[in-house]
Amino acid sequence: MLLGKIRMDSPVNAVGLQDSFGRIMGDLRISVTDRCNFRCLYCLPDTEEASNFYRNQQEDAGSKTSKRLIRYPWKPKKEILTFEEIERFTRIAAGLGIEKIRITGGEPLLRSGIADLISNIRAIPGIKDVALTSNGFLFRKHAQQLKDAGLSRMTFSLDSLDADNFEKMTGRKGLQDVLDSIDLAKQLGFDPVKVNAVIIRNLNDHELEDLVQFGKNRQISMRFIEYMPLDHAKVWQKTMVITGREMIDRIQSSFDIEQVPPSNPSETAKRWKHKDGQGEVGIIASVSEPFCQQCNRLRLTADGQLRTCLFSNHEHDFKAHLRAGSADQAIIDQLKTVVWGKESGHKIGHKDFVQPDRTMSFIGG
Repeated sequence: MLLGKIRMDSPVNAVGLQDSFGRIMGDLRISVTDRCNFRCLYCLPDTEEASNFYRNQQEDAGSKTSKRLIRYPWKPKKEILTFEEIERFTRIAAGLGIEKIRITGGEPLLRSGIADLISNIRAIPGIKDVALTSNGFLFRKHAQQLKDAGLSRMTFSLDSLDADNFEKMTGRKGLQDVLDSIDLAKQLGFDPVKVNAVIIRNLNDHELEDLVQFGKNRQISMRFIEYMPLDHAKVWQKTMVITGREMIDRIQSSFDIEQVPPSNPSETAKRWKHKDGQGEVGIIASVSEPFCQQCNRLRLTADGQLRTCLFSNHEHDFKAHLRAGSADQAIIDQLKTVVWGKESGHKIGHKDFVQPDRTMSFIGG
């Protein structure tokens, strides 16, 4: 399938971004920082709780490894893209058909001036939607500024409703701060408000139904994500994964829900709605039921590397172009070449799968 010419009020007029399998890119996820104020066990585990948990999992699997988890060093700030560089890349990508932007991290609200960035991205011709993913700890401080800047959608991370388990999973106290942020987002009219929970066997899977009820009570979209091999400790095991099928079977046994059709072909979550209209449940089964055939996403890391697959070990340097003052056309040519070579799919479960060197915090969710 070939793309036709895309007409946009943009300095860049070019054929859109299509890979060799016919997938057309429309979604760009931009990490604005690799830094995070949480130490989530499935991403940046450097607490004693995390060390003990993984040690137990390894011993159960027959491994005697008990190495202390080591904190991953942050990138020097000079290696992180400036807002001007991010905006230029986004403008070029929008001219090639990118319409949706998601701001991620790390924790994006740690980046000073984030509302200004969102406002400037919203003003780029061709950008139709800007969303942000946050752990919620700092959201209340920035909420009104984000709303005024034109941010339309918010996604929060919340893996536990139990204060002790929350601290175990995130490495810090702060459950009530996150709960208050979710409620404030609803009050301010962010629509939709989504909440993501990574479900891990023997850690928070016992809270699955409570989290569904939490979303139902607040009439929000509660999305459950399979545990993915993106942890800094690199001790992910498939036995720790609660599959999407297992999750939805449990949910259906406790709640009256019905599946709804996808809102677009590239949607990552399979969705169910409560029949009484009180919220929605989504399942993102990246490990057991990959959606690679419909993937239309690109990821720009905080240090200017473009990734065509979340689980890839290949990155493509665009920071060099941006800092060398390369012409737009040079960036367009590289972008088209990179997208054309996008992987057909990830290899989780294959014998030759190699876990990415960088965690979700560095890649951008």
